[in-house]
Amino acid sequence: MSNSQLQKLELLEWLANIQDQNLINELTKWKDSHYRISIDQYNRELEEANSRIDSGEFVTHEDVKKESKSWLK
Repeated sequence: MSNSQLQKLELLEWLANIQDQNLINELTKWKDSHYRISIDQYNRELEEANSRIDSGEFVTHEDVKKESKSWLK
């Protein structure tokens, strides 16, 4: 087993035993901020979003503002 594989296994064991929810939240934020998608995936997602917009599948800013006002009631 390589040193890199051993380090990964040690990290997995450590992660599996974490009880501190704040640490879990911070690690999740770090993971999310370091996750990168390929340019092809990025372009695919943009095309899909534009298709949804073109077909009317979106919520306007005004609608969101109206809905969020009801959350405070």
